Amino acid sequence: MIKVISRNILRFLMLVLLQVMIFNNIEISGYLNPYIYIIFIILLPFETPAWVCLLLGFFLGLSIDIFTETIGMHTAATVFIAYIRPYILSSFAPRDGYESGTFPRVYYYGLPWFIKYASLLVFAHHLVLFYVEMFQFQDFFSTLLRVILSSLFSITLIVVSQYFVFRK
Repeated sequence: MIKVISRNILRFLMLVLLQVMIFNNIEISGYLNPYIYIIFIILLPFETPAWVCLLLGFFLGLSIDIFTETIGMHTAATVFIAYIRPYILSSFAPRDGYESGTFPRVYYYGLPWFIKYASLLVFAHHLVLFYVEMFQFQDFFSTLLRVILSSLFSITLIVVSQYFVFRK
């Protein structure tokens, strides 16, 4: 238990630093913005209570907002995915449920399962984030294109990280 908590604290800090120092500086044509910090919510243990997930989502989003001066946009998007995470996990659960001691990773449940699960969370995050940022429907389709392209880019980076960083 202590090992899992300390590992998640370290992961939290590293992802916030990576997002703020590296990934926030990547913008390709105004449409590709990778947001990999949400992998923290994606990889939380299955047994994480919903209220803890919401609290962690709040602090994760708030941390990014503080560094990027975005006044709650990342907080709103991250709390939203923390809220829908249990529903998405239950909809993709195996017939017998998730095995105790496993995590939502490629290693345990395979690439197709992980891509479906992570894609829904990433797309939901980006949808909320970019539309809260625009706060208007004037550029609805260009914002939707930005959501789709940034989601694909973020999902690609998150899946690649499963093979190089979060192997087991």
